[in-house]
Amino acid sequence: MKKMKAAIFVEKGRIVLDEKPIPDVGPLDALIRVTTTTICGTDVHILKGEYPVERGLTIGHEPVGVIEKLGSAVAGFQEGQRVIAGAITPSGHSYACLCGCGSQDGVGTRHGFKAMGGWKFGNTIDGCQAEYVLVKDAMANLSPIPDGLTDEQVLMCPDIMSTGFSGAESGKVRIGDTVVVFALGPIGLCAVAGAKLMGATTIIGVDTVPARLDVARSLGADHVVDFKQGDPVEQIMALTDGRGVDVAIEALGTQGTFESSLRVLRPGGTLSSLGVYSSDLRIPLGAFSAGLGDLKIVSTLCPGGKERMRRLMDVVGSGRVDLKPLVTHRFKLDDIEAAYELFANQRDGVLKVAITP
Repeated sequence: MKKMKAAIFVEKGRIVLDEKPIPDVGPLDALIRVTTTTICGTDVHILKGEYPVERGLTIGHEPVGVIEKLGSAVAGFQEGQRVIAGAITPSGHSYACLCGCGSQDGVGTRHGFKAMGGWKFGNTIDGCQAEYVLVKDAMANLSPIPDGLTDEQVLMCPDIMSTGFSGAESGKVRIGDTVVVFALGPIGLCAVAGAKLMGATTIIGVDTVPARLDVARSLGADHVVDFKQGDPVEQIMALTDGRGVDVAIEALGTQGTFESSLRVLRPGGTLSSLGVYSSDLRIPLGAFSAGLGDLKIVSTLCPGGKERMRRLMDVVGSGRVDLKPLVTHRFKLDDIEAAYELFANQRDGVLKVAITP
């Protein structure tokens, strides 16, 4: 049995590079030879034991690669073709998928819905921090990479770009809106870019890392707030002349950022939550206007599937958004343990790492 290298979850605090068999290909599957992938903040939650997965699982959910082998029933693709697949890989035929909730795909369940069911790579099946990854339901999830786009140009599409943009989409940002983004990691930075594309005319980014504040400005932030220079809520209310923002996008997943997002909303505003939370959240009575402020709180697991990927790659190809600066470090797969050490500890100004064979 042929083997491949893969980053495997062993136990809390340990993801290691090891060998495991190259997956067999079923009729509707595609085997992808991974040419570039990356590490996500969610992978760090797994590493730290904050999100449970099975021991021995291959981690990673952001694949860029080449079709190595196609299942017998897969049509419309060819071996040797460059493709991406989204971090979310809906089956395309569950009740959830057919009502537009592919991220909550419950294929195989009694009612067809399952919370986070569309997230399979590195969660319920082997992921893509490996030499090969098996893509289930290939015809619903593989998206060809347009000629002229490099791996690194499309590396953000499977998750980070899709997630960040979905923060603005779920928040229903409108032309002329004022939007704040709390936490300018890769997802928050993509939320800034998404809010600009959707027509926001005042965008405020909140962080404390100078390099991240600079990237936020380059992607469309009109103002940046350093939370170490004073209460971010007070700074944002001052910037909006006391009005508050139309949409607050929370991109970290902590009580502090969630609560601050709620406190800066104007009456009738929307809190669009993208963070992965590790403990219960508390909603302050005053910030929630005792439940009478017409506020909306919406959470989002990024959309996936091939049409979402096509659209995101079209945005990249059009030149409307350039996310290449988000890739700050590069590693070989053999050095992925060192990449995790760097990324998990946020050293050396890291935003995203590119992992290649």
